[in-house]
Amino acid sequence: MSSPGSDPIPVPPSTGAPDPTTAPPGAAPGALSHIRVCDFTGQLAGAGATRWLGAFGAEIIRIEDPIRKGRWDILRGSPPFKDERRGIEMGSGFNNHNIEKLGITINLRTDRGKELLRELVTVSDVVAENFAAGVMERMGFGYESLRSLREDIVYVSNCGFGHTGPYREFKSWGPIAQAVSGLTHSSGLAGHPPAGWGYSYMDHTGGYYMAIAMLMALWHREQTGEGQWVDMSCTEAGANLHGADLLDWSVNGRALRAEDRPDSNRATSPEMAPHGVYRCKGEDNWVTIACRDDADWKALKSVVEIDAFDAERYDDLPGRLAGVVELDEHLSAWTASRIRFEIEAALQEVGVPAASVLRPAERIDGDIATASWGLWPMVHHLAMGGVRVDGEPVRFSTTDWSITRAAPTLGQHNRHVFGTVLGLSDADIDELIDQGVI
Repeated sequence: MSSPGSDPIPVPPSTGAPDPTTAPPGAAPGALSHIRVCDFTGQLAGAGATRWLGAFGAEIIRIEDPIRKGRWDILRGSPPFKDERRGIEMGSGFNNHNIEKLGITINLRTDRGKELLRELVTVSDVVAENFAAGVMERMGFGYESLRSLREDIVYVSNCGFGHTGPYREFKSWGPIAQAVSGLTHSSGLAGHPPAGWGYSYMDHTGGYYMAIAMLMALWHREQTGEGQWVDMSCTEAGANLHGADLLDWSVNGRALRAEDRPDSNRATSPEMAPHGVYRCKGEDNWVTIACRDDADWKALKSVVEIDAFDAERYDDLPGRLAGVVELDEHLSAWTASRIRFEIEAALQEVGVPAASVLRPAERIDGDIATASWGLWPMVHHLAMGGVRVDGEPVRFSTTDWSITRAAPTLGQHNRHVFGTVLGLSDADIDELIDQGVI
């Protein structure tokens, strides 16, 4: 594998082709092509969930508000941007999270708009949303109302604290869910403030949980014919990630990040030394090194020639653990004057696990493994043109994912959905536009 930081992988040029509404001719149907989702999700905790289903062929009909120009999802028109252009169609995050979706607008302040949504629910398998608790009920589309329209509907809601319990009225974003669930506390060193996670980890992870929940509810319906309400709490999903730490506390009384505990760079299960992330030559460059056993230690010493490492007390794990602070100081001094990729190559050659800490651009544009996976497909956005988006980090031998359609512009597929799915004529659709319904 070539070292990241070399010449970037060429980005394929945009074809300039129009954004397709349906799959290309001859394309194999996706594993979920029989599923239709009525999608009220936004941001990432919700939009990231339906995104997964869309990549595997589900028809995702994303509903937006024509009056607010789609801004119940704040990522519309928000940075980062592809170029100097700005506006509600130029938000790269929105585009990335809404690939493979059809986009329609419905003004739910109108009676006719509510009628259209009811008609759409009757021909959908799933209604998905990640509003705060109670929003769908106030709009007149809570679970009981949805169930009266289609008895076997799968309704999946995802909010910060779920729809029951003392915190149901609270609102949340990913960083809040991370803090309340304890994840923020878990990231950091003893004696220092929590380091946090650097981004909305629980928005991403919440989306994964929500996608799994949708699929499980759909599987249940396939087996029994029964729909149901899946009520998800993003904060509880975050707490669910603490399994080993909660067990350690409840059984052994050991707290995270306590002064007498190893810092989070050091392995405890199983114990290893040295084990950590070490500064390298240059600005903010780092390498990870894991010395698993005595054989790794011997191999490490053959590359890292430090006189102190020859002390007999380090030849077994108990001795290295007892002197781990000194070991890390010596190893850090050695790595600080060397290039991370050279350290990585030298240690890997003798069998010691080591890897450079990569910046996103190095992984995306400088790593041939990422390119061979096809992780960054090019799509054509109606307003932005050719843009790369996230692919999916899995491969299926028979029913693999496919991403060819960019996120919809506001109301881009109104005529297709209202005409093809609900059977309205062009004249009917023109009238809805004139009346401000869509």
